[in-house]
Order: sequence, then C-alpha cells, then structure tokens
Amino acid sequence: MPTPSETSDAVTAAPQREFTISFKDRGLWLLFALIVLIASIAQLIGPLTVPLGSVSLMLLPMIWALLMGVLISGQTWRPLPVDLQHTANAVMSVAVLVLCGRLGLTLGQQLPALFAAGPALLLQELGNVFGSLLLALPLAVLLRMGPATVGATFSIDREPSFAMVTSRFGADSPQYRGVLSMYVFGSIFGAIVVSLVASVISSLGIFRWEALAMGSGVGSGSMMAAGIASVSAAHPEFSDTIAALATTANLIAAVVGVPLTLWISLPLADRFYRFLTRNQKAVGSTESAGKLSALAKVLDAPKVNLHTATSLLILTVGGLVTATIVKKGFSFDMVLTYAMIVAMVALAIWLAAVTKGKVPGLITVIVIGTYITSPWFPYAHWILQTAESVDYLSVITLMLAVAGLSIGKDLPMLRQIGWKILPVGFVVIGATFVASTVIAQVVLAILHR
Repeated sequence: MPTPSETSDAVTAAPQREFTISFKDRGLWLLFALIVLIASIAQLIGPLTVPLGSVSLMLLPMIWALLMGVLISGQTWRPLPVDLQHTANAVMSVAVLVLCGRLGLTLGQQLPALFAAGPALLLQELGNVFGSLLLALPLAVLLRMGPATVGATFSIDREPSFAMVTSRFGADSPQYRGVLSMYVFGSIFGAIVVSLVASVISSLGIFRWEALAMGSGVGSGSMMAAGIASVSAAHPEFSDTIAALATTANLIAAVVGVPLTLWISLPLADRFYRFLTRNQKAVGSTESAGKLSALAKVLDAPKVNLHTATSLLILTVGGLVTATIVKKGFSFDMVLTYAMIVAMVALAIWLAAVTKGKVPGLITVIVIGTYITSPWFPYAHWILQTAESVDYLSVITLMLAVAGLSIGKDLPMLRQIGWKILPVGFVVIGATFVASTVIAQVVLAILHR
C-alpha cells in the first residue's frame, strides 16, 4: 500500500486535465439557463424572516439561490455534469470581480466614512487571527481531531493556507488534511454560515452597524457577500456604507492576512494545540493514503478554457434579469451600469495577465470604482446615480447561484472528512466574524468617546 507521501506525490505529479467550452456546446447553454433561472426564482421568493425568541433570522434570496444551485448540482438522480460544475467555478472567479465592480461603484462617496473608521478597519483583522484559535481550536481538541486541528482552525482556510501548511508540516501531514477539510466545509457552507451568524448577531442590537460591516469582510468573496447582504438587510439605510466597509475590510484581509496567518496565527495554533493536548495520548497522527488522496481531489480541478467575454456575457444577462426583478422594471441605466462593470473587470483581468498576477484584478477593480465615484472625478455624481439602478444585493444573488452550481462535485468529500469538521467549521467561521466585529466595536467605541 502506498504511503500518504507517495499518494500525495502521485496526485501532484498527475498532468492537469483541461477542456474548452463555449456557446457552441449545449452544456454551456444549459448552465447559462440554470444560472439565470435560479437567480430569478430566488429573487422572486424574496427574504423570509424567522423569529427565534428575542432574535430573528433573515433568509435572503442569496440563500435560496445557493441552496437551489447545490440541490441541482448535487442530487444523485440526474446531477449536473462535473465539467459543467467546473465551468461554473470558472464563471464564479469572474463573478467575484463583477460583484467587487458593483461594490466599487459605492466606494468613492464613502471615503470619509472609511477614513474615519481607519483604525477599526485595520485592527479588526486581528479577529481573523484570534477568533477561531480561542473557540474553534479548543472545540476540535475536545472532539479529538488530532493534529488536523491545527490546519482546520488556524484560519478560515482559503487558498493561501495550503502553501503555509505545506511549507511548515508537509503535504502528507494530518495538518494538511485539516486545511483540506476546512476548505471543503467553507466552500459548501461558508456563505450560509456567515449569512446566518450575521443575521442573528445583527438582530441582537448590541453592535454598531459599522462594526458588523467590518466583520463581514472575512473569508472568500461569497462569504463577504453573504455578510454584506445580512447586515444590509438589518440596516438598509446604511447599505452603501456597509458594502464599502466590508469590501475594504476584505481587501485589507487579502493584503495583510497572509503574513498575519503565516507568522502569527499558524505558529500560535500549533503551540496552543500542543499545550491543550500535553496530557493526551497521540491521536490521528497518521491518515490513510486513500483519505488524503480523496480530499486532495478538491484541488485537482481541470483547467477550464472559458473565454472571459463569455463569462461576462452570462453574468451581464443574468444580472440585468435579477436587477429588473428587484426594481420591478427595466431601465437603460442598468445596461450602462453593467457596461461600466464589464469594462472595469475586463481591464482588471487584462492588467493581471500583463503583470503576471503582480497587480491582482480585485485591487484594480476596487481602485477604478473608488476613483470614478470620488469627488475628484468630474462625472462621479452621474455614475453614482446610474449605478443605483442595479442593487448590489441582486448581484450577490446571481453570484451565489453560480457558486451553488459549482458545489455538487464537492459534496462526496464530506463523507471523507467526517462529522467533526461540521461543528468545528461552523465555529471557525462564526467565531472569526464575531471576533472581528467585537474588535471593531471596541475600537469604534474608543474613537467616538
């Protein structure tokens, strides 16, 4: 039987499969139709408020979109073909930029609020370091997850976490399996967890809306979007500023999050785990090659050759449909808004390709959006008025419809992970949101005494 190391090497060494897809393929038309249909149905269903004693839980259209997408892609009767799910994943990478483009069209006018919240925006990032360490790591130890605890709880575990854990513990380590487990959990449940936690915490009425907005800037783009939507639903009068604060917090997390987790969070998690398990017998120190290999398939995705213009066309048409449903009518301003967003995203992708990734598309989109809606741009007022025709919540619904259709392929991995990652993963994400919110709340209270 091969060792975990040999299995990991085999997975890594295998040539990456790739395929090309365009509108010449019926499958892409099916995916296109499903995206538009799911987003439209979710938007028509609308929000649903569920009272839970003294608090309430708001289920927003984006949740319906995500759940419908997962149901369609993951059901066993006639599941969405895996290659179409990978195609949805490729569309998703562009959808994140489209969302950030729409959010960027609110940032310029919010610059005074961002400057005023500067210290809170910077310090709330510490919640990403200490939130899961203080709550999720002890829970994982209690559940006896073994050394996988470190990889699963040192951060929300998105893409950069793999490189950090691999360099410190190796790709055949239980810590690496912990990262994979949390990555799968976050991909499937991350947006739902953030939406539910943000909705309940917002309904408590004990946190400033600014702090809740900053707490939403955690994790992946879909998690951030879920947080923005839930906090905005509780405080609709501040929706634009909430989006601006969350987007900026997420950008800060992308910039400073890697060094914080690499130099502080991961070493602390390892030491804290060793401290809590000093009197325990070693548990879970080795993992079967089959389990590690199965989990690694999550990262072993084929290369999808899908033209950026095709993704933008799908998202624009779907976006115009959902925007029309939200506004209960169509306007040419919607077309102009999407034209601006498409131009921003196309320029960002081109610049990222020219610079070989040194200028990330996310930063380019946000910088352009901020500038053209700032007081320094002569047509800022017209752009702001035009962009109001497209509610950014409708873009979030569309994006999570795409995300849902890409998730079904990952559901079988839950059987490989085991049940322990479910409570631990929920606490990792929930505690990170709460910790960031609490830190922002404290700093804002000090600043506004």
